[in-house]
Amino acid sequence: LADKLHEWMLAQRQRVLDGSGTAKALDYSLKRWAALTRYLDDGQVPIDNNHIEMQIRPVAIGRANWLFAGSLRAGKRAAAIMSLIQSAKLNGLNPYAYLRDVLERLPTHPANRIDELLPHNWTGSATAETEPASQKSCI
Repeated sequence: LADKLHEWMLAQRQRVLDGSGTAKALDYSLKRWAALTRYLDDGQVPIDNNHIEMQIRPVAIGRANWLFAGSLRAGKRAAAIMSLIQSAKLNGLNPYAYLRDVLERLPTHPANRIDELLPHNWTGSATAETEPASQKSCI
């Protein structure tokens, strides 16, 4: 079915005028065809990225509010923290417990093993695993 759609799109592209909206839409899809059909080769790859879109929605909504972060450097710091929080959520972690534990470990953690503290590698401390219920939905 996907192969037939691809053939149809190629044929339609030959029929439409360059620069038209239809041509641009077809060019966009044809240029990304391998990525658009990746899910057909691997059943674990989702057909869409709605889950990720929903994760970045708060960032997109808040963008106007963050215009006044103070400086470009402050904005980059805020983006890094938000990225860590969303990554923690995606990995099934309590963001508050994760950040608290990582910030406590960071000063003495070896720099050459910093990847151990990333959300997908993190193993919480005993105190992080028993975070009070009031902190579970803090972030």
